[in-house]
Amino acid sequence: MQTPLALALTGGPRGSNGAHSLGGSKEGVVEIPLSDGQTQRVLYATPAHVRGTIVMLPGGEGNVGLEDDGDIRHGHNFVVRTRSLWNARGYAVLIPDTVDHANLRGRRSTPEYAQLVRDLVTFAHRRINRPVFLLGTSQGSIAAMNGASHAEPDSIAGVVLTESVSVLGGSGETVFDADPRGVRVPALVVANRDDRCNVAPPSAAHKIAQAMSSSHDVTIIDVEGGIARSSTACGSLTPHGYYGIEDDVVSRIAQWLDDHAG
Repeated sequence: MQTPLALALTGGPRGSNGAHSLGGSKEGVVEIPLSDGQTQRVLYATPAHVRGTIVMLPGGEGNVGLEDDGDIRHGHNFVVRTRSLWNARGYAVLIPDTVDHANLRGRRSTPEYAQLVRDLVTFAHRRINRPVFLLGTSQGSIAAMNGASHAEPDSIAGVVLTESVSVLGGSGETVFDADPRGVRVPALVVANRDDRCNVAPPSAAHKIAQAMSSSHDVTIIDVEGGIARSSTACGSLTPHGYYGIEDDVVSRIAQWLDDHAG
């Protein structure tokens, strides 16, 4: 695989390596060559001192609208808007857009998407020699489950599933379609008691955890609270997207990551 090419950089003064410096962190847009010959545009943000890397898998359609110049047209998703919080806790974040702005609904549990996640993990390891985690939210949890269940041995240190889609809806797939029994790495399931999204009920957290029967380290974290600003209960700016409680949620997940980062 060829060396990934940094195309564009975002926000703040430029550092000596061409990346933008954001209070000690650096953020840029990278095009990653994929195994199928396509390229995947990602936003890559890293702190000065890195404990690990999180491959962040957004919910909804998966299209965050990442432009060449680093502009993000759809930046409300939990995993996008919290990237500076993860950097502050020592974690680099890698956030993929969709190839050609495609809609990922119904495609995240496929073998093809599992391979794409493997390509992202490979890039993360080549960029920084630190543990790599997968983290998905809402529909993105399907991608994280799929990626974890088909990961190369020892390639990821764990998987985090937040407000996971567990009830069949318009996308035609749930985390249970992504081979949860194939997950053998440590797993964290996060559920907000105040989530009112009909396809991601918090009551399903234990069922999701039990489905990962090959993992010997599965933890559930219950959170509560949040503010509803989106027009639907499954929107990003609601308790489903941890809007208003980001600091608490990130802090609790980061503690789990610290325990598994080695």
